[in-house]
Amino acid sequence: MLEGKKIAIGVSGSIAAYKIVHLVRLLVKQKAVVKVMMTPAARDFVSPLTLSTLSKNEVLIDIASGNTWANHVELGRWADLLLIAPLSCNTLAKMAQGHCDNLLLSVYLSATCPVMVSPAMDEDMWHHPATQKNIEQLKAFGHIVLTPGYGELASGLIGDGRMEEPETILRQIEAFFENMPGKDLKGKKVLVTAGPTQEALDPVRFIGNHSSGKMGYALAKECRQRGAHVVLVLGPAPAVMQQDLSGITLIKVVSAEEMYRACMDHFPSADIALMAAAVADYRPATVSDTKIKKQENDLELTLVKTRDILAALGAVKNSRQVLLGFALETNNEEVHALEKLHKKNADYIVLNSLNDGAAFGADTNKITIYSKTGEKTGFASKSKQAVAKDIIDTILKTGTTTI
Repeated sequence: MLEGKKIAIGVSGSIAAYKIVHLVRLLVKQKAVVKVMMTPAARDFVSPLTLSTLSKNEVLIDIASGNTWANHVELGRWADLLLIAPLSCNTLAKMAQGHCDNLLLSVYLSATCPVMVSPAMDEDMWHHPATQKNIEQLKAFGHIVLTPGYGELASGLIGDGRMEEPETILRQIEAFFENMPGKDLKGKKVLVTAGPTQEALDPVRFIGNHSSGKMGYALAKECRQRGAHVVLVLGPAPAVMQQDLSGITLIKVVSAEEMYRACMDHFPSADIALMAAAVADYRPATVSDTKIKKQENDLELTLVKTRDILAALGAVKNSRQVLLGFALETNNEEVHALEKLHKKNADYIVLNSLNDGAAFGADTNKITIYSKTGEKTGFASKSKQAVAKDIIDTILKTGTTTI
């Protein structure tokens, strides 16, 4: 089952590191290709020589050694799965906060593959609120977190925090590859919009919204993972939304008009369009060339409609194309979502309700998907990466198009 699968293993400083020796042996026995990296602290618990001998690959510890350096970006893109086991409390905290002070963390932050972690620590450390918050952050990133077992710990206590046994981790890896999406979008072009737009008032002020771009970013990554050629039209989102975009064509825009033009340019050749951006519905009728100064009287603004991107794409869509839009609603949610679905000739509308878990900038989302053929599918609150998978799975399963 694992023959030819490329698995990168990151070992952090924990007494449970001794279990990785057996896990590597089990993986290699199944003909997986295994590469191991270690934090400097992990050397105190397991021998790099043992792991390199069993994996048949050099064990990497330092970013640079002599006149050579370990290409962490290449390793992070090479793997089909990055497993970090044991995951110590310290490495967990660094991953949750995006720290990058060793090779393992550099590979983690560069990885374009799914990530699985197997924590190992003492019971009180595991149950500490800070640790649980960090675990939830990794889950929000879309990572697979294996729950540590109950048993004897290095401290001599009996309790939670024991790293899963190698055989259990092996079964989890097998299940991951058995259930992971294939390249079911290979050869397809997917257009994704993400983030807010900003409509200028003057050189320093604009009308905008709180969209972070996280949902569209997750959709772009999911489609790339499934083999699609992805074009991401990104509004002024935080810089983090521009990381890990290798293999994705990125088009940065600011205004609704710029996003409209980019979408109209790329939609004719797209198989799927996922309109996740929070596009401004109105813009100022005039834009001042200089900063508008505060006056004694109130300031009145005249706003005009921006061009409706979803409706424009729906008007030119052909039978082979899939068009999906989002509806963020505060009242009469289903009525407004269905109205948008039919009025704009979309194939799907994803409903987010501010009354039921939706929030700008959050790492999770709770959605309901409506299709033009009448299906309604609701989902529990999940990480936005997991939501992205649900959206693509729904498009491929419901079969409303010839994709």
